[in-house]
Amino acid sequence: MSVATSDATPSHYEPPRLLFVIPVLGVTQILAWGSSYYLLAVLAQPIATDTGWPLAWVVGGLSLGLLVAGIVSPRVGDSIQRLGGRLVLATSAVFLALGLAGLALSPNLPLYVISWLVLGVGMGAGLYDAAFATLGRLYGQRARTAIATLTLFGGFASTVCWPLSALLVSEFGWRNACLIYAAIHVAVLLPLYIFALPTEPKRDLRAALVPESHAADAASPVAAATPKLIFGLVALVITISSLISAMLSVHLLTILQAREIALAAAVALGAIVGPSQVGARAIEMLISRFHHPIWTKFASTVFVAIGVGLLWIGFPIIAAALIFYGAGIGIESIARGTLPLAVFGEDRYASIMGRIAMPSLIMQAAAPSLGALLIDVYGAHDALAALLSLALVNVLLVLLLYVFLLKGGRL
Repeated sequence: MSVATSDATPSHYEPPRLLFVIPVLGVTQILAWGSSYYLLAVLAQPIATDTGWPLAWVVGGLSLGLLVAGIVSPRVGDSIQRLGGRLVLATSAVFLALGLAGLALSPNLPLYVISWLVLGVGMGAGLYDAAFATLGRLYGQRARTAIATLTLFGGFASTVCWPLSALLVSEFGWRNACLIYAAIHVAVLLPLYIFALPTEPKRDLRAALVPESHAADAASPVAAATPKLIFGLVALVITISSLISAMLSVHLLTILQAREIALAAAVALGAIVGPSQVGARAIEMLISRFHHPIWTKFASTVFVAIGVGLLWIGFPIIAAALIFYGAGIGIESIARGTLPLAVFGEDRYASIMGRIAMPSLIMQAAAPSLGALLIDVYGAHDALAALLSLALVNVLLVLLLYVFLLKGGRL
């Protein structure tokens, strides 16, 4: 893969040590995820009860926020590509703080929804995709280990912030809980981004979406089209994975209860998913140097398909199905960041990540409603069948991607 000199990092620039940057991004990711994406898991019902607003609209704020996050992602990626992640991540802390303050002060539902739109900008500029792009900008191909390590931190976001949110709501009410999270973004995350992350040299932003093809690719129209086909496949398999995980994360308890499992038992079983994610990520960190990230992506799609399949056939050991599913979505987070880096290289990685994130986040925004529609119309069992079909298609698409990468000399 060619490397353009105009887009290269100056030779005198030395990126900071990973042992310094990863804890900073890890802490900020936990708090950013916990106060945005995972916020309504605890606050939705208290908000609806206190205000009388329809619960569907209260929860729908997150979907609208994710939609905005998807829309701004390409611009976020381009900004990180040109300026580095420090300024962009600092900006995310400001938007998240403003959005949370807006939630706290919302006198009516329209202003509540508008506040989620502001939060969406913060999520687009401050969650995994932006953090991965920042690491790729800083460390190039060495960012693979850093990305895997960062997902370990991120895996504890709900573990840390759900109890924290519950404590804040019980002690101070949901509005003050949002204000406290807003203050944390201003007092903790913003200074960490500004003072702990390095100032990177600016780079020229290329207009090209995907890396230039190899010289041999110009030999035929089919070969020349390969980079765009590869980009499309990478974006598609990541988007499908995001859709499946977002849909199940919202509706898993409903699906389990449809099998006549009591709510308390369903919650206990659902709790298996989190440790499975973290465990799979830890294993991937240990073995990642021995294989290309395409195999991480392949394993994630296979594990998700097995997990969903076991749930669909009514496998009696439900925990086994959830372990497979949790492991799959756990290492999917790693593949989301490392596969584009390995395939497209570091030159335009941040911009590419921003564009890959766009359809993924939009599908995450749509997933809860799509899942509810499937369950309402066809029932939980048939909804699982649809998800299984999608998961199996994704496995085949990853295999197709492998063939393209192999033929294109990118493996």
